[in-house]
Amino acid sequence: MDWHDRPCTPHRTTRTDVIIEDLVLTLRTELGQASDLGFHGAEAIHEALKARKIEPLPSVRTIHRILERRGALDGRRRTRRPAPPPGWYLPGVLSQGRELDSFDVVEGLAIKDGPQVEVLNGISLHGGLPASFPVQASVTAKAVVESLIEHWRAFGLPGYAQFDNDTIFQGTHAHPGVIGRVSRLCLSLGVVPVFVVPHEFGFQSAIENYNGMWQAKVWARFQHGSLPDLQGHSQRYVTALRRHRADRIESAPQRHAFPERWRLNLQARPRGRMMYLRRTSAAGTVEVLGRVFEVDPHWLNRLVRVEVELDEDKIRIYRLRRREPTDQPLLKELHHQIKKRRFTE
Repeated sequence: MDWHDRPCTPHRTTRTDVIIEDLVLTLRTELGQASDLGFHGAEAIHEALKARKIEPLPSVRTIHRILERRGALDGRRRTRRPAPPPGWYLPGVLSQGRELDSFDVVEGLAIKDGPQVEVLNGISLHGGLPASFPVQASVTAKAVVESLIEHWRAFGLPGYAQFDNDTIFQGTHAHPGVIGRVSRLCLSLGVVPVFVVPHEFGFQSAIENYNGMWQAKVWARFQHGSLPDLQGHSQRYVTALRRHRADRIESAPQRHAFPERWRLNLQARPRGRMMYLRRTSAAGTVEVLGRVFEVDPHWLNRLVRVEVELDEDKIRIYRLRRREPTDQPLLKELHHQIKKRRFTE
C-alpha cells in the first residue's frame, strides 16, 4: 500500500510516567547540591537513575525533554528581535522622504591576458537604482567624482550618499580635519556624505548585495576579452536591471535636479553637513575627522550618529539603538571648527 500521504506520527505515543519525571527533577536538584563534580545535566541524571536500577530507564534524550518540558534547564533561548527598517539611522530616510545612494568598490578582478580591473558600484536604497563603472587598475578619488557627476546628472541628486571609510571616499587619514575630494563634491551639491561604522553588519547590506549580483551576473557569467568588452556587458546589465525595476525606481523618493551651471571648486570652504556612524570606545569616546571626542561615560561600545555642522562649527552626537530605531536622543553637542586650508590637488 502507498502510505506517502499519511502522517509519520505514531497513533499512540508513550509518555514517561509522572513519578519518573518527578524523580528526574529531584535528582537534578540533589546532584547540583551534593555531587562532587557538580554535574546535574541529562547525562548525569541518567547515570544516577541507572545506579538506582530504575525501570524503565529513560534515555538521555528523554531526560533532556523532561527537563525542557518542566522548565528546569539552565540555558535560555535567545530572544530574536526583528531587524530595524532600512535606513533607520538617517533622518528622513526611514519615512521615505529622502533617498540614499550607497557606493562601494569591487577589487581584485583581472581580465585574462589583460589588465587589472576595479569597479565602482552604486545602488539607491528605496528605488534600487543601480550604477556600475569598471575602470582599469584602481579606482581613485578623481574617478569616483567623475562617476558620481555622470550618474547624478542623469538621474538627479539623492539626499544622502553613503560610503565606507576608504581614503578614496573619506580623504587622507594622515592629518586631522581633512575633508576629501568626494566629500567636497557631495557638499557642493547639497548631498550629505555619510561614512558608516567599520566592520559593522547591516549598514552596507544594499551595496554589498548589489556587489554580489554584479559579480555573478556580469563578471562570472561572461568571458571578457578586454576592458571595453567588460564595460559593455556591465552597461547592458545595468540598463536591463533599471528597466526591470522601473516601477520601484519611479515610486522612490524624488531626487533633486542637478544644477545646470554648477562647477566643482575644491578650494571653496566646505559648507553643509557631514555624518559619521560610529561605535563608542570602552572609555565612551568616538573618533571623527582624525580627532577623539568624549561622548558619554555610560554609553560604551554603542552606536552613535555624529553630525558635523560645517556652517555652525558644531558637532552633534545622537544615540542609536537597533532595538528602538526611532528613539535617537541627542547625547552631546560640541563646538569644533575645521581649519581652512588649501586643498591639495
